[in-house]
Amino acid sequence: MEKKEIILENIFTRRSIRKYTKDPVSEESILTMLKAGMYAPSAVNKQPWHFIVLKDRSVFDEIIKLHPNAGMLTNARLAILVCGDEKLAHAIGYIPCDCSAATQNILLAAHAIGLGAVWVGIYPREERIKGLKSIFNLPEHIIPFSIISIGFPAEVKEIPERFKQERIHYGKW
Repeated sequence: MEKKEIILENIFTRRSIRKYTKDPVSEESILTMLKAGMYAPSAVNKQPWHFIVLKDRSVFDEIIKLHPNAGMLTNARLAILVCGDEKLAHAIGYIPCDCSAATQNILLAAHAIGLGAVWVGIYPREERIKGLKSIFNLPEHIIPFSIISIGFPAEVKEIPERFKQERIHYGKW
């Protein structure tokens, strides 16, 4: 398979995986995913992200109590908290864009190396932001953006057809 075919296959077949085996994720895999996150594009190349690698079950339990949609952490082997740094960002409004790109790169890297992952949304929910700032004792200028739940997949999902020609416009609406 050609490089472009491999990349496109990875994009088209990535799914949100919420069930995992008990197999641990290697440090090499963790570093690969973090490196992918750090290679994401960002406004004016400011790279305003920080990543917190999570493995502690008691921390997962705290997050689950706070976040109604984080139940998949119950059987995750690993999670990564993606945070935006207001002091590093080009401007405050760019943090969601920059951290979204980093989150997507991590999801694609996880899929490429045989892991399953799902994006657990934090931003812009104030109660989730405040709760995670408290759990992790984050400085005021650090904004928790997303949690990525990760593990070896214990489920297989169908690949739906998502291409919608009617949503494409050329030149004007």
